Amino acid sequence: MQSDKLTRQHWLLIITLSLLTFVLGTSEFVIVGILTEISSSLDMSNAKAGTLVSAFALTFAIATPIVMSATSHFPKRKWMLFLIGAFIIFNALCAISTSYTMLLSFRILTAIVTGVLISLAMIVASETMPAAKRGLAISFVFGGFTLANVVGVPIGTVVASWFGWNSTFMLTTILGGVAFLASYFVLPSKLSQVRSSIRDQFSLLTNPRILIAFFIPALGFGATYVVFTYLVPILKGMGAPNYSISLILFIYGFISIFSNILAGKIASHNPIGRLRFVFLVQAVVLISLFWTINHFGLGLVNIGLMSLMAILLTTSTQLYLIDLAKIYQPSATGLAASLMPVASNVGIAMGSALGGLVYHQVGLIHVTWVGGIVAVCASLLTFLSYYLDQKEASRGQAR
Repeated sequence: MQSDKLTRQHWLLIITLSLLTFVLGTSEFVIVGILTEISSSLDMSNAKAGTLVSAFALTFAIATPIVMSATSHFPKRKWMLFLIGAFIIFNALCAISTSYTMLLSFRILTAIVTGVLISLAMIVASETMPAAKRGLAISFVFGGFTLANVVGVPIGTVVASWFGWNSTFMLTTILGGVAFLASYFVLPSKLSQVRSSIRDQFSLLTNPRILIAFFIPALGFGATYVVFTYLVPILKGMGAPNYSISLILFIYGFISIFSNILAGKIASHNPIGRLRFVFLVQAVVLISLFWTINHFGLGLVNIGLMSLMAILLTTSTQLYLIDLAKIYQPSATGLAASLMPVASNVGIAMGSALGGLVYHQVGLIHVTWVGGIVAVCASLLTFLSYYLDQKEASRGQAR
């Protein structure tokens, strides 16, 4: 019987995978902080430079499940090391890009590598840990993204302001090298390998249970981003001085670290059952901002609670998608592991678009209760999934 305790080797692997997601997250998100420098250096508009962000997200969402399906039979250790090596090369090529077309091409290639590496990191964390500690391990791996936003992006932005945007990509190249060395020495060699056709893999996406599970995190992230996309104008409307906004955003990111820790706790027992009520609390927090937005102190507390609720869903939904795949299509767990990151990108895009529509049609303050309604929809889907799980369990016991 496998022990539920984490060994030194387990912790080394968790730290290595967290380092990898930190590096990947920094490379993905830092572009937002250096867009102005890029547009100025390459002589283009900020709007055109912004397509570097949308192209990355779109490529990530489309390519990740396709590549994961096509490469499910690859040896995971060798494949991950190859991809980290490709990540290093593509970031180095971004650093020496002299035109928009060059930079866009290498960012698209980086997006493909990033999506696949994130999915593989989640699979390795799920496969190699004791069952009782999978939630903790996954929450740490997701924590790399949180730290990327809180620490990696600000550092990358400062480096760009001091030495130019090219230096930021040199920084992510060096960080990629550190992640490669750590992975080379720590990644286990005996990891699962499944041979399955792409058709069999994608049959998973026609399963109603998987589709329901996919839209739970999509709506959860969407609820947050209906509001978060317009957090700066909300803060200005609350009377926040311009010099304080960067500090408030930093504190928002810092609070999300605790959200990530709580996500692991939620995933440790009956995660889908707990998430039903997590989304309802998230809805209350978002809707209450409609009233607290007019009170600076209360508004800041409310925004802090919004950050605390923002990523509580990550670990639970990641594990849930993998576990459902094991039941309905065991050969497609790799594809299932890629769906949560894809769902988050879909949710971010959907939430931002919905927030923009509400903002321009009926006013900024109304994004708050609209975000709350989206969170209620996420809760309803979670209630449905939980009900179906209980129904299946009852059938299993009756046989």
